[in-house]
Amino acid sequence: MYTVRTLNPISPNGLSRLPDTLYALNPDATDPDAILVRSAQMHGMTVNPKLIAVGRAGAGTNNIPIDDLSQRGVVVFNAPGANANAVKELVMAGMLMSVRNLAEASSFVAQLDAADAELEKKVEGGKKKFVGSELSGRTLGVVGLGAIGVKVANAAKALGMRVLGFDPHMTVEGAWQLSSDVHKAGSLNELYAQSGFVSFHVPLNPATRGLYAAGSLAVAKHGQVLLNFAREGIIDPEALVEGLSSGVISRYITDFPSAELIGNPKVLSFPHLGASTHEAEENCAVMVVDQLREFIEHGNVINSVNFPNMRLAREGHQRICIANRNKPNMIGQLSHVFGESDVNITQMHNASRGDYAYNIVDVDAPVGAALVDALRAIDGILSVRVI
Repeated sequence: MYTVRTLNPISPNGLSRLPDTLYALNPDATDPDAILVRSAQMHGMTVNPKLIAVGRAGAGTNNIPIDDLSQRGVVVFNAPGANANAVKELVMAGMLMSVRNLAEASSFVAQLDAADAELEKKVEGGKKKFVGSELSGRTLGVVGLGAIGVKVANAAKALGMRVLGFDPHMTVEGAWQLSSDVHKAGSLNELYAQSGFVSFHVPLNPATRGLYAAGSLAVAKHGQVLLNFAREGIIDPEALVEGLSSGVISRYITDFPSAELIGNPKVLSFPHLGASTHEAEENCAVMVVDQLREFIEHGNVINSVNFPNMRLAREGHQRICIANRNKPNMIGQLSHVFGESDVNITQMHNASRGDYAYNIVDVDAPVGAALVDALRAIDGILSVRVI
């Protein structure tokens, strides 16, 4: 029986995929085998030695101490793309709200007196203040063409917009899904210079922090609308304030409210609504639970953020899953231990990702405690699990 701790409410449709004959769900467990989390803060949380996996029912993992968990051999999963449609629709809504002045117009109507005999006259007279423009024919720059960025780009094309995309790390799968009418920008500065709207869809890391900064303002198209439904920090806060003040940035639409910008008439802020749809929450839960089961029951790694993805059909009597630091001669040492223990390997697969590596080894005989202890004694081994 495996114990799974839930740090947040997880969609029942996802949790129902964990059979109660094999899994026990306990939000208060102190020694779980796995953790399911959405937005709960895990930094500073005590991690029990028994933990083997963390599943994030969403895409971002800033709330998870990935480095610490990696050093323990704990595999962290997320659900990339499961909330892509929800975020895409919110980006489209943000653009429409900005060009049609919908928030301001709605606020105007809400302040009218329903009993006023001249209500209709005031409605007609007030609408002149909210004349907007259309998206068709305007240029959208999409920074990051992953699961969400591709959907945003394609949706904008369907609305008649010209779309520029920038992503030096775009995958083959993403390229297949992207509309052939999306133009490729040679650099971020080129994208900023040509785009009336810029939407960001990249993770927050040292390379993307401050991706739009003071230097971006110097080349940006005047009156640009920025949309940030990715992560706070991608847009430099000082540059943002300067751009809004100077008019280089005409509107800022974001899912990350900040004290400095609340009340600014040029800013539309939402309370982290990106993935807040019933469909997205269900999709994320189902995806991450399925990945968690695949790892726990078969050792396969799908959509991990810290170890290499690996999927291998089982062949043999038992399977040993080994996480280790990415060091020379690890495969040789592993093979030597199996040989010394007189255990025959039926198949073995190894892959690395940055500082870490993962191995699946199928053997044709039962594995004893002595072999497991010998594997764990190898310098650089982080975890050993027999399935």
